[in-house]
Amino acid sequence: MPARQHFSSGNIWEQRAGFSRAICVSDTVYTAGTIAVDKEGKTQGADCYEQCIYICKLLGGILEQAGSSLQNVVQVRAYLVNKKDASDFTRFQRDVFGDIRPVATCVIVSGLFGEGTVVELELVAVDRAQA
Repeated sequence: MPARQHFSSGNIWEQRAGFSRAICVSDTVYTAGTIAVDKEGKTQGADCYEQCIYICKLLGGILEQAGSSLQNVVQVRAYLVNKKDASDFTRFQRDVFGDIRPVATCVIVSGLFGEGTVVELELVAVDRAQA
């Protein structure tokens, strides 16, 4: 079994709920579903697009800790509370990942944790030297 390397964003819920923000196994980095909430628990971003950008910055830092980057993302999963936010997600996907074109899934869900949270993202990226 390949060694697993765990990464944390420092969010208190990672410790309380017993999960890692990301895990690197072999040449792949998997991130946990992430919402636009800061370490104090305050939702960041007024709309879906802004929340996606906030999440992407947070996960970009985690990917860099793992030796990868947003440029190495091969899969994006998005969970939206409102179907009307699909256009914001599509714009985000195009603006951030349009040049690398990872596979993407967007699902409408009935709710997410966090007051005012409208989107949750998961990313999968290839690792450092393997990219």
